[in-house]
Amino acid sequence: MPLTSTKHPLLQKVRRAAADGRLTPDGWLVIEGPHLLAEALLGRWELGPVLTTVQGHTRYSPMLAKRNVEWIEVSARAIAAAASTETTQEILALVRPRVSSWREVTAPPALTVVLDGLQDPGNAGTIVRSAEAFGAGGIVFLEGCVRVANGKFLRATAGSIFRLPFLEGITRAELIKQTHVTGMDLYALTAQGKHQGKQSLADADLRGPCALITGSESHGVSPELLAAAIGLAIPTKRVESLNAAVACSIALFEAARQRETR
Repeated sequence: MPLTSTKHPLLQKVRRAAADGRLTPDGWLVIEGPHLLAEALLGRWELGPVLTTVQGHTRYSPMLAKRNVEWIEVSARAIAAAASTETTQEILALVRPRVSSWREVTAPPALTVVLDGLQDPGNAGTIVRSAEAFGAGGIVFLEGCVRVANGKFLRATAGSIFRLPFLEGITRAELIKQTHVTGMDLYALTAQGKHQGKQSLADADLRGPCALITGSESHGVSPELLAAAIGLAIPTKRVESLNAAVACSIALFEAARQRETR
């Protein structure tokens, strides 16, 4: 029998998690729409139940056949009520994020992206996408960052988050300790003229093990990390600073360029 009541416990759990951008109490993350689900099917995360209508199951059956997927029939009205977006395309899924370790996140080629207080889901998701595109090994989300379970963030990553190891809720002190233990250089992206001892991105040597820190949209990299890192500035004309995602993407491109030519 299909789930038709919007008050069904499973649908209420899904709705609360999707609306709040959090995991469900039992550790599942809600993804919405066929595009994210297709990316999740190719990734390494555990796939739980897929919620869809009869029409949706027929429409997406070739995709669902790629893995042994449990599906639960839900009425169109009930699935629309459970979703956080206006256009679910009649399919939701529960996935469990893969637990990563520091060893994975800092593994060779040891180019790690660190987000420091970055809360904008679009910027954070774009950075994750660029991290995969330019060969970064993992992502570290420090305390105060957007949650990985945030729906807008997930959509902005276009599936890259399902393939990159990441750590979430890490303290700044732990980051400094771990990068010291692993021998990684810490680089902090800063606006021009805001960090003494900074280097121009073009002069920095990013070929060795390193972590690139991108700060929040309003406050930049935190003072604690600025004191522990080498400042990197991207030369610009007529503007003091760049959007966080743009700046980090440029730095990642430069790191990839240097590593290809070493």
